[in-house]
Amino acid sequence: MTGSDGARGSSIPDPRPWPRHGVRAGTEYRIFTTTFEDLENPRTGRRMERVVVDAPDWVNVIALTGEREVVVVKQHRFGVAAPTLEIPGGMIDPGEEPLVAAIRELREETGFESDRWSSLGSVAPNPAFLNNRCHHFLAEGCRLSGDQRQDPGEDIHVGTMPLAEMRAAILDGSVDHSLVLTAMLRVLDLRSHGLDGSDLKSDGAEDRR
Repeated sequence: MTGSDGARGSSIPDPRPWPRHGVRAGTEYRIFTTTFEDLENPRTGRRMERVVVDAPDWVNVIALTGEREVVVVKQHRFGVAAPTLEIPGGMIDPGEEPLVAAIRELREETGFESDRWSSLGSVAPNPAFLNNRCHHFLAEGCRLSGDQRQDPGEDIHVGTMPLAEMRAAILDGSVDHSLVLTAMLRVLDLRSHGLDGSDLKSDGAEDRR
């Protein structure tokens, strides 16, 4: 739905902001902090407490080799108690630029490097209670330059997949990590039947390096 100014959804009126009457500190964990906000529903006037998770921004990297294969990782995820098929990514360190974090995470998790980087924008992982963003990057011409540099708490297995296989894994549900899917949708046309390289979208990527 596009409004008169061209912005999608602009014909739908914005909800009124919820007045904040106070903030209560929650628990601070290693990778995020919780806060509790005393908010007023502008529709009903009712006040209620809502939790906000303050988390660092994240990065995801679609890393393509010279053969146009996707560098993928598998690791055990504690939330679902199962291994998941993903693309490289991780948290941005304090004071670190998203691109620098993407370069670092690709190198640490997989041992691959690239000299061709493009920004694919960012998404809000879950705006219902998370206040961070996930920045997507495309790295082309990736080459293996060394061993992984895993943290003590990581056990990451690395491989590559042809684009056709990656597309099939998305469509059959083998890849179901939501942030991986939002990243892949920035470059992979899932409506395409030909996956010889023409399946990659040519627009929307801004050269960064």
